[in-house]
Amino acid sequence: MKFEKAVRKKAKLRLALTGPSGSGKTLSALLLAKGIGAAIAVLDSERDSASLYAEPISLPGGVVIEPPEFDSLSLGAPYTPERYIEAIRAAEQAGYGTLIIDSITHEWSGVGGCLELVDEIARAKYKGNSWSAWNDVTPRHRALLDAILQSPMHIIVTLRSKTETAQQEGQNGRKTVVKLGMKAEQRDGFEYEMTVVLDLTHDGHFAMATKDRTGLMMGRDPFVIDESVGTSLLAWLESGAFVPPPQTGMTEDALAAHLAALDDATTMAELVDAWNAAQKAARTANDGAALEQLTRRKEGRKAALAPAQEAA
Repeated sequence: MKFEKAVRKKAKLRLALTGPSGSGKTLSALLLAKGIGAAIAVLDSERDSASLYAEPISLPGGVVIEPPEFDSLSLGAPYTPERYIEAIRAAEQAGYGTLIIDSITHEWSGVGGCLELVDEIARAKYKGNSWSAWNDVTPRHRALLDAILQSPMHIIVTLRSKTETAQQEGQNGRKTVVKLGMKAEQRDGFEYEMTVVLDLTHDGHFAMATKDRTGLMMGRDPFVIDESVGTSLLAWLESGAFVPPPQTGMTEDALAAHLAALDDATTMAELVDAWNAAQKAARTANDGAALEQLTRRKEGRKAALAPAQEAA
């Protein structure tokens, strides 16, 4: 082990847009991506809502908003972590520079998402014990986060916020009912993985930073997102030092050894030990594909051992 002088490195954007329905998350994501300038892909789980912005948008007063050109992939249920990972890999292999995931909320609370998976697995395998079911689902969710963090693309995700209404007094003294975005619908702590988190309001589509590692957004008055925001973020990301990426990937022998260890486990305790060693090796090697393969093998072995454990 060796400590070295810390330097800010060139990086890829990891940005989350949160807000209630109608706050402009999809269009804001597209304008951000336009400012970044790379080829754009949209993973659309919102019933092709992104396609509504495939043409210029005329606003009152003669204002015209021109979204960027983009390709989209419509994703329907089930919204399992693995299907999101598959789409991320497809975008990487196709050579896109920016991926918009609209929305990642479905992976958590949608049909076939993590919350529903926990309920199904708890009933099927653990006699309704959701705590045990989370041991199955958490690694699958973590694999999606790893796929996002390790991707060579810029990634923008949108998250729905639970909506509440409140009365507010306007400038004319009249009270009006407004929509307020509350907690984002994803696992607690999701925002920790992001470079920037921007909350959008329903009225006016104003953005405010709740997390900003770049220092470009914090302290600003609420603002409307346009492509200049993406341009400034890209300039900051590119201003870091270039550091050759470390070699990544597990060797074939190491992967085979960990797969064999999972297969050879004869008890749940042995399986846990083998899995802990396997996932640590995959994460250390920054090998998302190997981690996915190890996760599938672990789940298969766990399913095989479960009947024997219940009988005992």
